[in-house]
Amino acid sequence: MKQVAYYTGCLAALSAKELNTSTKALAPKLGLELVELESVTCCGAGDIHEAEPDYYLHLNARILAYAEATGSDTLMTICNVCTLNLRQANWQLKNDPDLLARVNTNLETVGAPPYSGEVEVRHLLWLIAEGDGYELLKGVAHKGLKGLKIAPFYGCQILRPSKILGFEDPDKPWSLEAIIEACGGEPVDYPAKIKCCGFPIIQAREEVALGELIQPIEQASEAGADAMVTPCPLCHLSLDAWQLKLRKQTGKDYAMPILHLSQLIGVAAGLEASELQFKRHVVSVEPVTSKLEA
Repeated sequence: MKQVAYYTGCLAALSAKELNTSTKALAPKLGLELVELESVTCCGAGDIHEAEPDYYLHLNARILAYAEATGSDTLMTICNVCTLNLRQANWQLKNDPDLLARVNTNLETVGAPPYSGEVEVRHLLWLIAEGDGYELLKGVAHKGLKGLKIAPFYGCQILRPSKILGFEDPDKPWSLEAIIEACGGEPVDYPAKIKCCGFPIIQAREEVALGELIQPIEQASEAGADAMVTPCPLCHLSLDAWQLKLRKQTGKDYAMPILHLSQLIGVAAGLEASELQFKRHVVSVEPVTSKLEA
């Protein structure tokens, strides 16, 4: 078992609880012992980063410090946005000793542990897609996906900027496809799998955001996908809940089931319904589960 500090993030703790329950149920099967961080806050997403960059830095440094205090050298995330924010902050702190010293002085004043820069931030996707995680997955996915056609949707903040993220080629990613295949599914390729889901601008420019959102759903549907899978709860929220907005705008009901990464693997691994919590989804996942039961 590999011990990792586990940062839930906001959505998986609140509106996307199904991501948290499925991740925690799946982790032991993949050789991961999760040490859940409790005394931490939101990573600030892009909003605080833009408005108050120094506050954003301290916010994320505090999360990194509590992760390091667990004794693990890995902080596991399950959100693209959290991954990017924490890795950006970590990159700054590791490459600027004076900045790290100033931040640690401030962390001390609020009772947080110091951070020495020894933690690596890694998304669950990355921990599974290569090495021991991938080999374990092939054994864990005993139930399989029985030839289901699954469209991967990476979103933008798990791939770019590549200097900060650096796990795979942002134009030709492979990790989700590898996981789908290991679970017995058939990955569906389509151009919009690496585009933005539209979430960052939905409040300011809904029409533009929906224009972004319709591309992956429409392309995945035309390619014959039975469902889509994403490693990001914000992308999941957009792809799942906003299909209602697309139906009002276009008159077309795509009815495309959207799975969190841990749910997709969880289905293949035979997790219980109480752990997958598909009832929390807006678009029904029943077409997927009934096809597997047939």
